[in-house]
Parts: sequence; structure tokens; C-alpha cells
Amino acid sequence: MWTVSAPHTSFHHRVAKATVTCIKADETPLANRLVRVEQVNHDFLFGNIGFDLLDYAAGGDTTEEISQIAEDYLSLFNATTLPFYLGRFEAVRGEPDTARTLAAARFFADHGQVLKGHPLVWHTVTPSWLNSLPLPEAERVLRKRIRREVTDFAGVIDMWDAINEAVIMPVFTAEENAVTKLAYIKGRIDMVRMVVEEAREANPNAFLLINDFDLGSAYECLIEGVLEAGISIDAIGLQTHMHQGYRGEEQILATVERFSRYGLPIHMTETSLVSGELMPASIQDLNDFQVESWPSTPVGEERQADEIRRHYTSLVSHPAVKVIVYWGLSDKGSWLGAPIGLLRSDGTRKPAYDELKSLVKGDWWIPSTEGRTDADGCFEMTGWLGTYDITIAGHTRRIHLGQPGHLSIEVRPTSD
Repeated sequence: MWTVSAPHTSFHHRVAKATVTCIKADETPLANRLVRVEQVNHDFLFGNIGFDLLDYAAGGDTTEEISQIAEDYLSLFNATTLPFYLGRFEAVRGEPDTARTLAAARFFADHGQVLKGHPLVWHTVTPSWLNSLPLPEAERVLRKRIRREVTDFAGVIDMWDAINEAVIMPVFTAEENAVTKLAYIKGRIDMVRMVVEEAREANPNAFLLINDFDLGSAYECLIEGVLEAGISIDAIGLQTHMHQGYRGEEQILATVERFSRYGLPIHMTETSLVSGELMPASIQDLNDFQVESWPSTPVGEERQADEIRRHYTSLVSHPAVKVIVYWGLSDKGSWLGAPIGLLRSDGTRKPAYDELKSLVKGDWWIPSTEGRTDADGCFEMTGWLGTYDITIAGHTRRIHLGQPGHLSIEVRPTSD
């Protein structure tokens, strides 16, 4: 029997073996027929932020430079995080950026991207008009905002970073804002409850994350309190911005293991690795590091490429990790001006881009393969969990390998 090549066995939890049976409408087998198998997508989500492509995706900016960046983006990633920071999404009260963001979201969805909104509630990037409101009114506005966005984008964006950085939220002192004041009065758990309950009411199918950069015991205690209170979060988000250097496989996997004990999917929501000089280890708050120029360097780019391969390989090896979101495609406009992109500021690819693509669309991808069915119309395949196109007798059918183990799948062309 013809067998499609199997991926590396060290990722057994990411693959499925299937016997595919191709039959006619009259139940007789399509024996000894040429069949082609093509992988379409991964179930595992390899994501990035689509912030810089928002205008392009909404039908605005169509320059050659941005078009090439979009091509590089869409050829590598299958998940997109879009911005919903209230201070930018609704800078003027009553004028949310719904139409443009929804147009962009539909563009990404049409190009096979799984979408997430970031975030519904955060204490940073808040509008001045919200911060000037009495707290009871500010809470009503936040509740309404949650319901509005989750409702307006339902069916296009169903995944949300529901609440961002709740550990520090009630004690945040860098800037005065209404969200921190509200969190101080309500407490962290009730803030999470407020966001989750409003989002669930607006869209029962919403997939809601709690997300934080604090990966210590305070975040663990918050998650435990949230779960004990019966608040139904769907996944745990872990931020890993590594401007001060790669933390290494051992530390990262130990962190993932600690948070995986809650039995929820782990999403690596904000990942970044530097391709230039590293930020000094003495900096406590990454936002405090301000430099006029932070260039990418040849040595740094080689280091970043090596770290990308190691980081992603180790995370994909852990069964609890379902998503990795890299925080920015290009150095142009990157967070803190750091050289964390996979493209340089001029749009050219760094080695890290090619290294990641060699994993996602190379080592972890089944190449287009042709062979013949046996006398029973069958062939066997072992593939990464995801979607595949099976072409036989001039017709293409899409199948899904959705769980590890052995599966039996039928393909029935409309005619033979």
C-alpha cells in the first residue's frame, strides 16, 4: 500500500496516522488510481500581530513594499492578532474603529488566518475620556465596550485576550488610569469575572484568554483563584519578550510545565527575540529602556535565527502548547524600537524568518505527494494535525487530521 511520508516521530502528539479510503458513489473502491495529497494548514497556530498590516488588509495602503510584507506574512503564519487597545480603537468617545478593523479581520480570515483580538481590558493605552469618568460610569463603559466588540466581531474574531496583565493591574503606578482604579476596588478576580461574563453573554462561543508577562507565583495564584471562583477561562496566555536574551529551553519549558498543571491550553501570546545588542539585565521594566537607535546586527541576526529554531522546536514538543504568537514581523515600528522583527526595517528577510519558515513549512510540513491507491481504493498517510487536500479522479476533497492516533477517513468524489 502506498504510504505518504511520515513526519519526525519526536512530535508524536502533533501527528495522526490515517487510512484514507477512496470510493465511488456506488460504494465500489477507486482502485489503482492516481491520488495527490497536499497539506493546506496546521492545526497548531503559528501567529503574529497584524498591526502594521491593518490599513493594507482593510483596503487602504497598497504600496509595493507593504504588499511584499503581507506576502511574507501570509506565506508563513496562520494566526493573526489584531489590536483593540481602547485608547486607539476609540480615541474619541463614540467613534470606535470598527469598520476598518472588521474589514481587515475579514481579509485575514479569507486568507486562512485564525484571528484573535488583543485586548478587551487593559490598564495601558486607555483614552483620556475614560480616565476622566467617575468609576461607576467607567465600569459601565468598559462592560459595554466588551459586549460591543465581542458582538460586532463574532464569527470573524471569536478568540480574545480577555484581560491583559491583571497581576499588576490594581497596583500599576506608571500612569493614572480608570482601569487600575477599578481593579484596585474590585480586586483581580472580580475584574476577570467582569470581563469573562460580559464576553460570554455577548458570544457564548468566544474563546477567552487570561494573559500576563508575570510568570511567577502571583500569576499562578490569580489563575487558581479564578478557577476556584468558577470563572471559565479557555486558555492561559504566557508572554515571553526576551529583549534581555533568550531564556533557554530549560527555563521556558519549566514555565510551561508549571502552568500546564491547570489543564488548560497554553498560548505563548507574545514572543520576541532580539537580533541586535541585548538590553542590559539590570533593566527591571522593559519600557524604561530608551535609546535613539537600536539596530539589527549580522552577529545578532545569526543568534536570533538559532534561538528561533530552538525556541519553537522546544515549545512544539510540549503537548500543552497550542499557539505561538511572534510579536511583530518587521523592525519598522517594532515595540520599544527593538530589532525583534523577522524582517529588517527595509523589509528584507532576516535569517530568523527563513529559519522559522524552514520549520513551519519545511520540517513540520508534508510536501505535495503523489501515489496510487491499492485494490481496495486505500492508501495510508501520517501527517501533522491539520487540513489536507486529497485529489483523485479529477476531484479534490479536503480532509482533517484532528487528533493523534490512527484514523479512518473516506473520500468520495462526486464522480469517477
